[in-house]
Amino acid sequence: MTLPAQISVSFDFSSGATFGYPFTIGDAKYGVLGTGTLASSTTPEPTVDLTPDVRQIRIIRGRNIMRDTYEAGTCTVRVLDPLSYFNPQNTSSPYFGLLSPLRKLRVSATVGSVGYFLFSGYTTEYLYTYPQGQETGYVDIICSDAFRLMQQATVTTVASATAGQDTGTRIGKILDQVSFPTSMRTIDTGQTTCIADPATARTSLDAVKNAEFSEQGAFFFNSEGTAIFLNRTNVIKKYGDTPIEFDQTTGIPYTNLVFAFDDKLIINSAGMTRVGGTQQVSENATSIAKYFPHQSNQENLVAQTDADTLNIAKIYVATRQETTIRIDAMTVDLLDPDVPTATMLDLDYFSNLKITNVQPDGSTIVKTLQAQGFAWNITPNAMQVTVTTLEPIVEGFIIGSSVSGIIGTNIMAY
Repeated sequence: MTLPAQISVSFDFSSGATFGYPFTIGDAKYGVLGTGTLASSTTPEPTVDLTPDVRQIRIIRGRNIMRDTYEAGTCTVRVLDPLSYFNPQNTSSPYFGLLSPLRKLRVSATVGSVGYFLFSGYTTEYLYTYPQGQETGYVDIICSDAFRLMQQATVTTVASATAGQDTGTRIGKILDQVSFPTSMRTIDTGQTTCIADPATARTSLDAVKNAEFSEQGAFFFNSEGTAIFLNRTNVIKKYGDTPIEFDQTTGIPYTNLVFAFDDKLIINSAGMTRVGGTQQVSENATSIAKYFPHQSNQENLVAQTDADTLNIAKIYVATRQETTIRIDAMTVDLLDPDVPTATMLDLDYFSNLKITNVQPDGSTIVKTLQAQGFAWNITPNAMQVTVTTLEPIVEGFIIGSSVSGIIGTNIMAY
């Protein structure tokens, strides 16, 4: 069966975090300024196309709904290996001496002449299976995105992280501290200012997450491997974008809707404390009376003032004090001719999705949600994605929006 997109898996044996082919002087393809990347040595390590031998790709990336945070994306690529090329002790392998953890792997899909990355990450493990008999050996290459790199890097003092910096600048300083490439960052100017770096031992990821939470923004790595930081206003504005429609008749078809109606995501009491500050508490009495207390506490935030910390508590509760029936996930089969392949490949975090579902009794559930996770399963005969969906992670009033621009219903952000 022919897949609706041309899938490609590239494996880059060079070191360093930057994706791309090493710059090669005199090479017509890789010697073009602005296209090739500077390599880690004078001899370019090979970047190989594994696509002809790939038999399965599984990608999981997105926001953990219960933990309320983005987590490391992972990818597992199964590659046939009849000649043991991925055996690091095979001196006849063209990869001998080059195989190592934390090499770079990318999965892309092309429709027409347009390419879309589905995953960009770094190898963490090679699982070898060399069966006896007539079966062909294979290796599962397991990868993680750059969240893993940041989790492994400990920082104490962040250079030039002075008091009064906005959260976006602070995140940039943390990325500088761990030498994450500037070419792989898109960082908004934050709307909350920070204290001077507290100079405590923690992972660089924890340091970034602190600034992200203090902003009530969003920090993640996209499918191209780029570090993205959206400030609070831009996170809120995303919900005003025109949604893509999914339904059982005229929109994009789907299967396996996962419904939920529970109290798991309710927060109606929040205590927030900045470094050197006094705890600031926000509560919603109506929600507490209706659902009983659901509390969340955050400590050692890098927000500069107690007033900022109180605003964090207020908007956190205002966004999460109520609940309704949820659609947590849906599955889309890209082999369905009614599914627009390019539209699905172009989805990313914060894409708005209007999902309509007709119930057995004839009633209709309509939800406008945001994509916050993707689980791809790709084989020579299958191409499916399960999309995790979620209400906005930060609410705010959007002028002109029929969903978030209702006076007396939608909240005003700070």
